Amino acid sequence: MKRTLIALVGAISLSACAQAPQPADAAKTPAATTQPAAARPAANTPEARAVEAVRQLNPHVEVERVGAAPLPGFREAVVAGQVVYVSDDGRYLFLPGAGGALFDVNAKKNLSEAAMAQMRVELLKTIPASERIVFGPPNPKYTVTVFTDVECGYCRKLHSEIAEYNRQGIAIEYLAFPRMGIGSEDYKKMVSVWCAPDRKTALTDAKNDRALPNRECKTTVNAQYDLGQRVGLTGTPMILAADGTQLGGYVPPKALREALDRLAAEKAPATGAAAAPSGG
Repeated sequence: MKRTLIALVGAISLSACAQAPQPADAAKTPAATTQPAAARPAANTPEARAVEAVRQLNPHVEVERVGAAPLPGFREAVVAGQVVYVSDDGRYLFLPGAGGALFDVNAKKNLSEAAMAQMRVELLKTIPASERIVFGPPNPKYTVTVFTDVECGYCRKLHSEIAEYNRQGIAIEYLAFPRMGIGSEDYKKMVSVWCAPDRKTALTDAKNDRALPNRECKTTVNAQYDLGQRVGLTGTPMILAADGTQLGGYVPPKALREALDRLAAEKAPATGAAAAPSGG
C-alpha cells in the first residue's frame, strides 16, 4: 500500500475498525521513489515547486501528474492516487475530501488539525469528569481522551492493553461513541454501561462479550456521541491528547507514550518549559 502524505505528517486514519491490520512484510516494503517524467517540470516553475513540496512531506510517494488547478494560486497534482493542491510558492499543500487538511510544507504542520485541536479542548469541557470512565495510574504523566465503542475490534484491543497504558504513565478517559448510532443495540449496551453502578467493570465486561443487565437512566451518552461527530471523529477508537491533538485510532501503549513525549517536547520551546502534563 502506498504511503500517503497525510500519514507522514501524523494525521493517522481513524477508521481503524473498518481496516484490517497490514501484513508485517507490507510495512517493510518501501513505496516507489522513481518519479515519472511528467513529474519533472522545468526548474523554478510553480510545477517544480509543487513537486518539491510533495517530496518534502514524503519522498517515497509517486507524483503522477502536476499541472494547472481550478484554484487560483495553486497547482494540481496527483500523488499516490490522491489529488492535492500546492500553492505556487510551494509553501502550502491542500488535501481535499472528507478528511481534508491544509499543510504548511516548510513546518510540516497540519494547520487544519491545529485549528481543530483548539476547538476540541473547548468541546471536551462540556462533558463532566463524572461522566467519563477513567482507567489511570495513581499519578499519570499524561491523560488522553478516547472515544470508544463496545463492539469495535480495535477498541477492544486497546482496552485489553489498558494496564500497559497505565504502566506507561497514561490515564485513559473514555467517552462513548456507539458507532451504530443512537437507538442501536450497540447504543443500548453503552447506555447500560454508563448506567451501571461500576462503570469500569461494566465496560470491561461489554468489551469481552459478557452479558450485561439492561439498564436505563439519565446519561450523557447522546451528548458524547454528538460531541464525537463535532470533534471530527470518523471511526473508533479516537485518541485525543490534553491539548486536543488527534493522536490516531488504535496506538500501542509504548508508541502512544512516545507520541505524547514528542508532543510535549514540541511545545517546550514555545513556553520555555516542558509542557505541563495533565492530571487524572
